[in-house]
Amino acid sequence: MPKVVLMCGKICAGKSTYAERLRTELGAAVLSVDEITLALFGQHTGEKHDEYVEKLENYLYRKSIDLLETGINVILDWGFWTRAERDRGREFYGSRGIECELHYIDVSDKAWRERLARRNAAVEAGEVSAYYVDEGLAAKFEGIFEPPDGDEIDVRINR
Repeated sequence: MPKVVLMCGKICAGKSTYAERLRTELGAAVLSVDEITLALFGQHTGEKHDEYVEKLENYLYRKSIDLLETGINVILDWGFWTRAERDRGREFYGSRGIECELHYIDVSDKAWRERLARRNAAVEAGEVSAYYVDEGLAAKFEGIFEPPDGDEIDVRINR
């Protein structure tokens, strides 16, 4: 029976890099809100960003069922920053009898700041398709993020 992996961690913690490695190990499809948003709208979604994210998450939940029903493991790579988001994911799949794991990328504040600086430089240089995260955005995301409790975590990756 295929399973779902929910990727949890701060922005730029290394979730997407880990998800790609896991994709190969599990033979899984990675579904990423950021990948789709950046492909369709680039860096500047403005005040519509949260609306787009909500619609994409709903779509990817539904699409994941199609993949799972064909026997493909699924990795949802969009952060699951709050307990409510994690509970929603577990309920969505649990109510359908689908195995669901939470993989938490735990990154120290120092390492996180270094990762942000490296990624921002790569974005500015046009080397990667990712969000540029300035200090204001970093502070916003840091304020939103709720680290998961130990009982939520199936796999913890320390960075």
